[in-house]
Order: sequence, then C-alpha cells, then structure tokens
Amino acid sequence: MPPEVSHSRAPQIIPSFPFPTSSASNSSPKSGRATRRMKFPAKKLLPVLIFILSCISILRLFKIAITTSQNSTSPAAALSSSLEQEVASNSPPHKSSANATLLTPKEFQLLSNLITSKAPCNLLVFGFQSEYLNLSSINEGGVTLFLEDDPYKINEIKAGSNETWVHKVTYKVPAKKAYNLLKHARGNPECAPSTSLLQQSSCKLALRNLPEEVYQFKWDVVVVDGPIGDAPEAPGRMSTIYTASVLARTGDTTHVVVHDVHRTIEKWFSWEFLCEENLVSSKGKFWNFRISGQSNSTSFCSPQTVRIM
Repeated sequence: MPPEVSHSRAPQIIPSFPFPTSSASNSSPKSGRATRRMKFPAKKLLPVLIFILSCISILRLFKIAITTSQNSTSPAAALSSSLEQEVASNSPPHKSSANATLLTPKEFQLLSNLITSKAPCNLLVFGFQSEYLNLSSINEGGVTLFLEDDPYKINEIKAGSNETWVHKVTYKVPAKKAYNLLKHARGNPECAPSTSLLQQSSCKLALRNLPEEVYQFKWDVVVVDGPIGDAPEAPGRMSTIYTASVLARTGDTTHVVVHDVHRTIEKWFSWEFLCEENLVSSKGKFWNFRISGQSNSTSFCSPQTVRIM
C-alpha cells in the first residue's frame, strides 16, 4: 500500500531578500540621475527660454531696421505718395468740371446759412462749382467774386448781376511742392501774417498776380475750393489757403471755409495757417474758420495749437 500522505499543509518558507530602503533608493546612481532630470526644467529651462526669446526679439528688430532703411522716404515723397493714393481712390481719370468734389446737401447748407447770416457781404471764392451760383443769389446786394483757372468751368458761370464777377487766374505750383513750401513758410519772416502787402511779398506761398479787387476789398467770407489739387502734378491749394489766411487777417472778422479737408494738403495747410483754435464748425468735407483781424501778429496760430508735420 502506498504510504499515507498527511493532509496538513506544511508551512512555506519564503526566502527573504533584502529590499532597498528609502535611503538606499535615494542613494542609488540611477535614481539620482532621474531626480536630476526632473529638476532640470525648474533650474535651467527658464534661462534657456529667455535666451531664445531674446534672440528672436533681436532678429525681429534687425529685420525691422533693414526694412525701414529700405523703405524710408522723405516727407515730400511721402506726401506725393499720399496724393497719388488719393488720386487713385477719389478722382476720375480725366480733368473736367466733373473732376471736382461735388457738394453734399449738408455742405451747401453750411455755406448758404453762413452767407445768409452775412448778406449783403463781400464773398470771395477760389474755385467754382455750379452750386456756388446760388450763393451769389443769396448774397444779393453784396459782392461775389469767383477766381477760377479752368476755362471749362468759367464757361459755365453766368454772372447774375453787376456785383458778381468772374476772373480767370493761373496757378503754377504743383501739389507735390507742398512740403517744401511749408518748410519755407515756417522759416521765412516774409510769410508771417503781419505782411500786409501780398503783392510785394517775397513769400513763395503768396499769390501776387490776382485781380486788383482781391487786394482792395475787405472780405467777409472766403471759400477755398480751388485749384483742383487732385494729383501731385496738378496745381495745389497751398497758396490759396495761405493767401486766404492773410486776406482774412486784414479785416475785422472773416470766415474762411476750406473744402476737401479729407485730403492731405488741405488738412495740413488749414491747421498751419487758419489754426485749430479758429475752427468754429464743420460739415462733411468743409471746415469753417472764423479769423479775427491780427495785423500785428507775428504768427498765425498760438504756440499751443501749432501742429508738427
């Protein structure tokens, strides 16, 4: 018979192996390397990121400097470029009476209200649009004088009375000369508003060959809407704005209304010679300045309102 087998379970003897303690684990080379890798971002990654970002910033600044030096232009060239953009976006491709910026109803309302409040008055208009004939009718009993260089427009003008005059004039200075003329005016004492004799002035902005009536009358309202000034080579309004500002200061109080002030030259020269402090109203592309007689003044605007161009 086979020997009997006991059903009681003998205790198992499990060999004991030494397990590393926490101190032993921390002291192992492999574990130490892992710990150092985990601490790397906190200690060394930040300086590396700062270095990389600094390099990127320096490269961007270097690129901007190169681009600026390649594309930098003089203020005169910038003005010419601005004029070309205005021509491309706002002007028809041919020169005619349709090339002018037509008045909106609100713009004409500003003029008609002004003339109505002054009539009968002396009204001088640089330029011409068909709506301006209505101003002559509103100014019944007063003097209305139009100065226009476009023969096509002059043919459209029909004087309504002996007090409405039309004179053909010639403007020779192109719009692209605007910046140089502005520098000339700022540095030349002859361009100061104390100059009472425009016909003898040596200022390059002064219009010296206008009809004699322009210099003889004290004007209550002067409208500047000419010459066309819609291209760098086209006659600009630098001289008409300057001359209007000088004429206005020879009287008691004169309103000077400038059209197309959304354009660069009209905006620059209005701020320079008519002054923000004198701006009393605006409508659409019209600015209305009220100028008090300042024949003894040596500057057009107070120092606080002179704008740097």
